[in-house]
Amino acid sequence: MTASGQHPGTAVGAHPAPGWVRGPANLARAITTELVERIVRGDHPPGTSLPPEPVLCETFSVSRTVVREAVKVLQEKGLVQVRQGAGTLVTPPSTWNMLDELVLAAAVAEDETLGVLDDLVVTRRLLESDMALVAARVADNATVVALRDLVDLMDQLVDDPTAYREQDHAFHDTIMRASGNRIARGVVRSLESQVFNTARYTGRTDSELCAASNRGHRRICERIAAHDPEGAAEAMSTHITEAWLVRRTDVGEPGRLDR
Repeated sequence: MTASGQHPGTAVGAHPAPGWVRGPANLARAITTELVERIVRGDHPPGTSLPPEPVLCETFSVSRTVVREAVKVLQEKGLVQVRQGAGTLVTPPSTWNMLDELVLAAAVAEDETLGVLDDLVVTRRLLESDMALVAARVADNATVVALRDLVDLMDQLVDDPTAYREQDHAFHDTIMRASGNRIARGVVRSLESQVFNTARYTGRTDSELCAASNRGHRRICERIAAHDPEGAAEAMSTHITEAWLVRRTDVGEPGRLDR
């Protein structure tokens, strides 16, 4: 803080936005988050320029240093391109890093058609089906016992959606870990971490749906225990597809996941 009481990350004469934690790093992240949401929402359409630095400084009551740091992060996420003499141009969605937590969270929040969640589920289905296939080839007895124990436990938790979902997550993670594919597991975990607790992704969680979901888990477990790679992959694909289509009808129009 300066002698005048002015924080070094705040423009002279400006009034900081209410509720923001002070400090350049926190300010830059807050501004980045806001600009990501505005770009994804379409407030700044692809091909248009972000407001110039002085305008952004005035809008967010910060220094040019903080604005430049935020714009740099936006560029790293693929949302903008800084061109000398042309300003900061918003890029098309095809260049956005959809695995980035801020970008994905904003895309899901603004996705009225549920198309982003459809893409997420398709990606998860492809990766988890392959990991189930590998797990069926290599799973040892300890893995099979762990999966069976989880399925039996989930049968007892169908009336407790929160506890059921925790064990559901553990079941899928056990299979992913058994496959040994750390990259695919990392992608799935990263994607799900952004939507795991959102109503648009989880849909209804009544006991009937939990019971139906666990029947899918049991089929997957049986195919892995039988060391049936193709059967395990098919059971996983069917389970993920059917579970999402049921949840999807709770929050939007019925979808098609035939890609």
